[in-house]
Amino acid sequence: MLLIGENLNVISTVIGRAFREKDPGPIAEEAKRQKEKGVDWIDINLGPARKGGPELMEFVVKTVQEAIGDTPPLCLDTSNIEAMEAGLTAHQGKAIINSIMCRPERYEKMIPLAVKYKANMIALMWGPEGLPRDENERGALAAELIYAANEAGVPNEDIFVDGIVTPVNIQQPQLISLMAFQEMLQEMFPGVKSTCGLSNISNGPPDHLRPILNQTYMVMLGRKGMYSCIADAYDAQLISIARGEKPEVVEIIHKVMDGEAIDAAALSKDLQGYVKTARVILGHSLYSDSWLEL
Repeated sequence: MLLIGENLNVISTVIGRAFREKDPGPIAEEAKRQKEKGVDWIDINLGPARKGGPELMEFVVKTVQEAIGDTPPLCLDTSNIEAMEAGLTAHQGKAIINSIMCRPERYEKMIPLAVKYKANMIALMWGPEGLPRDENERGALAAELIYAANEAGVPNEDIFVDGIVTPVNIQQPQLISLMAFQEMLQEMFPGVKSTCGLSNISNGPPDHLRPILNQTYMVMLGRKGMYSCIADAYDAQLISIARGEKPEVVEIIHKVMDGEAIDAAALSKDLQGYVKTARVILGHSLYSDSWLEL
């Protein structure tokens, strides 16, 4: 599983202040730390960036690449189209546009940027009516958006499809739907890549439960063909799992997915936690903040 570090984000108190004040120090240090952690891309999330967005994106991209060079490359995340173009202009190497929604008024303006700057693009399965209800609606949105990108000259290999991760404590069925969509993706659109905002699954549960939710769902999505995910660059266990260093974790989660009988008493407490978490995600048990204690 390839990783896009999510931590250079306007919602961070330190980074948000550095963005506002155009203070290069914290931005450069954050980029250096993420590079040391071995992420494959660094996401620069400016949010809407309504005021001075183009100048800010140019400043941040140049600050980051002056600090770390052109590797890892950057994933530029803002809903401000002018700021996106400013970032693409400043970026050295092949960036990722994060993201292009399946709404004509958005993709008709954004896809040409992917063509002009030879960038990768994240095709976000967010349509005119918002979140798709199931895997079939995700497939229909993907067909519309990928067809538009192909017609403009963006090959499948430059497209990352984001089927959208939802919080486990609100919409468990959507997590199953996304996995079903992942199984369909390569058959429908050979060569496309995929990604997701992995941490969305744990948006709402207590902080101490977030890592195991993120880690477990990453393994489950990887089994279904997920190529990459936007994730916490400082979750050491998640990075170890993504790099193939925790085969026992992957194996036990796959056993839950396959419906195999598991002797929980024979497992370590950590592996028991992954079993319980996988069962919650699959809807075998109802979500509660105490699922690991049951």
